[in-house]
Amino acid sequence: MLKRVDVRFIRTPEEMGLEKPVFIEGLPGIGHVGKLVADHLVKELKTEKVVEIYSHHFPPQVMVKEDGTIAIPKNEIYAYKSEGESPDLLILVGDFQSISNEGHFELVNAYIDVAKKFGAKRIYTLGGYGIGRLIEEPYVLGAANSKELVEELKQYGVKFEDGEPGGGIIGASGLLLGVAMLEGIEAACLMGATSGYMVDPKSAKAVLEVLMKMLKLEVSVEALNERAKEMEKLIAQIKEMQESAIQQWRGEEDLRYFR
Repeated sequence: MLKRVDVRFIRTPEEMGLEKPVFIEGLPGIGHVGKLVADHLVKELKTEKVVEIYSHHFPPQVMVKEDGTIAIPKNEIYAYKSEGESPDLLILVGDFQSISNEGHFELVNAYIDVAKKFGAKRIYTLGGYGIGRLIEEPYVLGAANSKELVEELKQYGVKFEDGEPGGGIIGASGLLLGVAMLEGIEAACLMGATSGYMVDPKSAKAVLEVLMKMLKLEVSVEALNERAKEMEKLIAQIKEMQESAIQQWRGEEDLRYFR
């Protein structure tokens, strides 16, 4: 039977042997910024799936795959065993967050429990910060659960602005910081500035570049670059359509003047 939050270990912490891994969350959110980064890391690094998480708090549906079989909603955690200077990683990915307030708390408790079982000492949550307008050069805003971590992030160009993000950080990206603080785990959120209108690979790239510096990771960004170029073409088309509409409106206004 499916539990309210059903955590299923595919590989145990003992089997993986990770050393003080950094836990990274990248679930769907504004501009899909965090999801793009986390999915990219899972694909580019030599990761292995270690946990599947099912829950009553995910949408009540199944997805039908191309071959006609179904898949039930789940989130997954992948492990990366470092072979260099970068730390070991646990990367939380998936297609859903909770559809209820209660579910957010239950799921975040489960994520924290998994992080603790693997010995994680730090958590980074990833997301987008919607500013309601198109921007040319994305930047990264931050929030952390300790002053020491705030100062550390500033050294990597992460911005901390008074009152921003307004309204706080909703969902797993924010709640993980709070629950981690209660559990004595350092945690910070990296938010790529984005319009909030569409999927934003350019903002995701900005977040990934900061994360790579912080974790001394070497990851190709080519796939995000290609997606960013495609999005820029789309934005250019939207701007052209907007300008055309404005010109048409002005022309109609001029004609009304002579009637």
